Amino acid sequence: MQVLDVGCGVGGVLAPFVAAGCTCTGVDVDTASIEVGKQLHADLIAAGSLALYRQDIYDWDTEQRFDLILLKDSIEHIADQARIIGHLKTFLKPGGFIFFGFPPWVMPFGGHQQVIRRSALLSKLPWYHLLPMPLYRAVLRAGGVEPGNQDFLIETKERGISSWRFQRILKRTGYRIVKRTFWLFNPIYQYKFGLKGRKQFGPIAHLPGLRDLISTAVYYLVQPR
Repeated sequence: MQVLDVGCGVGGVLAPFVAAGCTCTGVDVDTASIEVGKQLHADLIAAGSLALYRQDIYDWDTEQRFDLILLKDSIEHIADQARIIGHLKTFLKPGGFIFFGFPPWVMPFGGHQQVIRRSALLSKLPWYHLLPMPLYRAVLRAGGVEPGNQDFLIETKERGISSWRFQRILKRTGYRIVKRTFWLFNPIYQYKFGLKGRKQFGPIAHLPGLRDLISTAVYYLVQPR
């Protein structure tokens, strides 16, 4: 399989796909992440099983087409989500799939407040990212959050995405949902906190308002109609 990771960071998500025999490509607009990734995965790159590019996906002039495209924890950081979701079809082989994994915006830490370093309280306080923007800004300033982190958190608030808005975008841009999984405990928590991944309770996963509030991640596998 040919696998593409959009917003790949240092390429860590692609390493297991390479181990499974896939040929992988990662693109990211952050130069530093790509350079670190090239150092971390120098052996895979030398073997031709992994390629990493500092690249804006909209400007990428490539004839490569992929069986699977990944956007893991990246769609919630992209400004025009409908545009990128529609544009990804450009890079799919016929019958190909796209995987999206992201934290629903209204979940306890959907504002990515865990990145805050100067305030232990703000880094662990849930749901305050749902405050109106002026009040949210005031809380960040009062908590002594660094200006750079303030910008990141405010941008995250502006771009956060819910499962129901994501599904509306899929419908509008011509995709069907192949599989959808809501997670009570994000599988990545096993590596971060030693907390095993656990799927959301079945009845709750079918309640649009409630499921986003108490699901730490949602996974979608989609395909163009």
